[in-house]
Amino acid sequence: MIALAFVVVYKSSRMINFALGEWIIFGALLAALGQEAIGLGTAGGIVFALFAMAAFGIAFNRIVARRLANRPAIAPIMVTIGLGAAMRGVAALIFAGKSGGLQLPLPTDPLIAYGVPIAPDKLTAATIAAIVVALVTWFYQRSRTGVALRAIADDPQAAAASGIDLNRLFALVWALTGAISVAAGILWIVVAGSGFGVALVGLKIFPIVIIGGLDSLPGTIIAAMLVGILESLGAGYLDPQLGGGFGTIAAYLLMMAMLMARPYGLFGQAPAERV
Repeated sequence: MIALAFVVVYKSSRMINFALGEWIIFGALLAALGQEAIGLGTAGGIVFALFAMAAFGIAFNRIVARRLANRPAIAPIMVTIGLGAAMRGVAALIFAGKSGGLQLPLPTDPLIAYGVPIAPDKLTAATIAAIVVALVTWFYQRSRTGVALRAIADDPQAAAASGIDLNRLFALVWALTGAISVAAGILWIVVAGSGFGVALVGLKIFPIVIIGGLDSLPGTIIAAMLVGILESLGAGYLDPQLGGGFGTIAAYLLMMAMLMARPYGLFGQAPAERV
């Protein structure tokens, strides 16, 4: 889901959000704030965070992202990195003394399937993530708005000339990114724990979107599973032989190999060239 939030923005605007890790932790902390401090309960806290991050995404698009169109590639990179630093500082002030994540009413006893224990929190997270991914994929492939976003990704000038409102759809994309960030942040903290270190997950996910293809939703999902398996196998079999840490860098090694062999990723579209 975190990698999906990367691709949703890039697929429409060709912009990479390097502050996505901060968006994720911000969304999870807002949900916890709504649940505990405001007293909205679990469902109310999630809805509060969804609306807050969607509004933040729309505001960011209107104030910042729209002004970065047709600028050098370094401009959005530096702006989003600066945004991430600012969000970390603001979060440390606003959420000081607050718990790091939403408390979900999940059972603690593992489920036994054919003799294999399965943690309920991980099963719940995987199920919700699969549903969100399926909904976003359907939205892009089947809905009228999704077709318009795909048209913008192919040729923004032609899409605008045909009557598509680029500003409105870009605002929708950033709002969707905010909503996905909330869901991904809550699920990540439920599974892996809380803390501001979750912000680093955004950069850890970057190899996934490079391997799968920055403009490919199916490629993102396949690459995420591939990287997860690679990290687990590396940590289990190679760390004892080579020393700890191989599981952490395995994704980056695979990303470098992919950039040399197929720069646009497994399922990304090769850039069109005029002959």
